[in-house]
Amino acid sequence: MTDRTPGVALRDGIEVVLSDGTTVVADARAPAGDVTALTHAHGDHLFAGDPGPVVCSPATADIARARRPDATVAVASDPRVELVNAGHVAGSRAVVVTDPADGTRYCYTGDCSTRDRLYLDGFDPPDADVLVIETTYGTPEYRLPPQRAVEAAIGDWLADTADTPVLLFGYSLGRAQKLQVLAERAGRDRVFATDAVVRVNRAMEPHVDVSFPAERYDGDVALEPGDALVLPPNASRRDWVERLRERHDAPAAGFSGWAVDDSFRYRGGYDATFALSDHCDFDELNAVIDAVAPDRVFTNHGAAASFADHLVGRGYEATALRENQHTLADF
Repeated sequence: MTDRTPGVALRDGIEVVLSDGTTVVADARAPAGDVTALTHAHGDHLFAGDPGPVVCSPATADIARARRPDATVAVASDPRVELVNAGHVAGSRAVVVTDPADGTRYCYTGDCSTRDRLYLDGFDPPDADVLVIETTYGTPEYRLPPQRAVEAAIGDWLADTADTPVLLFGYSLGRAQKLQVLAERAGRDRVFATDAVVRVNRAMEPHVDVSFPAERYDGDVALEPGDALVLPPNASRRDWVERLRERHDAPAAGFSGWAVDDSFRYRGGYDATFALSDHCDFDELNAVIDAVAPDRVFTNHGAAASFADHLVGRGYEATALRENQHTLADF
């Protein structure tokens, strides 16, 4: 329990303080609240050590164990905490906390996407009095093309490059799995991925209605025309990847919402880029706000300050979260 003022704070993770002093802490590196929640298993949301019992989906628990083999993840529940599909990656959940004293409902989205994508259903925003929303793409230039158009463009590129191996760069959890599905759909008979991606595949498969085709890639694998190799983005500039590209004359493609900006292509050294995203774009973020219709909005991550200003202009009471504020009066 804590004597902090009830409400929302950004400290180590997102903290919701209830009227009785109970703290619910989500996505902390070293959780120190009364209730620990985890929205999904991406590294910037995942705990560093043993967090104790965690309110999360079974899929997130399995994926977290795969990504942190030394971690013990005991799935817990709490009557004040509801998990709602966030549509970001397999197992991702928004955290809805209800204060039993006054009925105030707090929703922390974590990362979210309202788009239906391959094997994922999009986020259906719940009712809440207070909304804490991620704002990765919270500026107007980040408007993504329709999902079907993105998938069709990827399929066309994979068909156009069918006579050569290709390197596909996407995050090990989320994008990498979608790239495997799209590569298989485009007729790529052999799909390879790094060990980290394959571990996530195996943890994810029991929780989604799809199997991922990738085999583990190592130095003994000889890439052939028509093969696809899925790699994390941070590998794009590694020497062995550069040598691989040169040896096979293999085109490289990057996949991210950041691809709406041409600089993404040049920063990654990609031959092609596609705006395949697991986040809401600017318009979708606005639609989430309108669907929830909260009394108060807190923005977090990415374009938090500018999106909060935008929401104020639309008539909402909105503020960008600042780390380590003590009470809501500090805003």
